Amino acid sequence: MRKWVIYIVLIGINMLYACVSLFTKYASQQDFMSWNYVLGLIGAVSIMGLYAVLWQQVLKRIELSLAYMFKGTSLISVMLLANFIFGEQITWNNIVGAIIIISGIVLFANSAEPIANRQSPIAK
Repeated sequence: MRKWVIYIVLIGINMLYACVSLFTKYASQQDFMSWNYVLGLIGAVSIMGLYAVLWQQVLKRIELSLAYMFKGTSLISVMLLANFIFGEQITWNNIVGAIIIISGIVLFANSAEPIANRQSPIAK
């Protein structure tokens, strides 16, 4: 599979995970044990289950270090989705944090040698 396809899949899966936060926020805005509250929680649990299955499938095919690096994209997804859906403000601190996360992902993704192939300093 091409490298960019893997990256898109990882970002998509982490956007799915970001939806868990949206469902739980929605549920928290409802009356306790109301129908909408229960639907929000069912949505969150359902997405977590789907995410768990997809995440395990991804881990079968790529290195854990690469897959885990993309978990930071879910924070950015939550920030953007919360802005669009709930009208939450995006602050300068949020923007700086997102730039740091994206920079780290880009630096790692463009590294010449995957972590799994690097020789340990102890082994030298």
